[in-house]
Amino acid sequence: MEPITRERAERIVRAHACERCGEYSYKKLVVKPANEAQREVGATWHAVKICGVCGLEQELGLDAEGDIVYLG
Repeated sequence: MEPITRERAERIVRAHACERCGEYSYKKLVVKPANEAQREVGATWHAVKICGVCGLEQELGLDAEGDIVYLG
């Protein structure tokens, strides 16, 4: 199976609400291919996002099918 594209990964990340305030507005969102350590836990994409409302910085990893592998 072909892994999801970067554009699809961005849409999935944007659809995940902020863990602190529940908003979907982000002032910064970066999606990059996962590094070796992140691939060991099954991630294909690594995203860093900063909430536009409360400022919480969150990281999450997506696998090849678009499922969230880790959230931090």
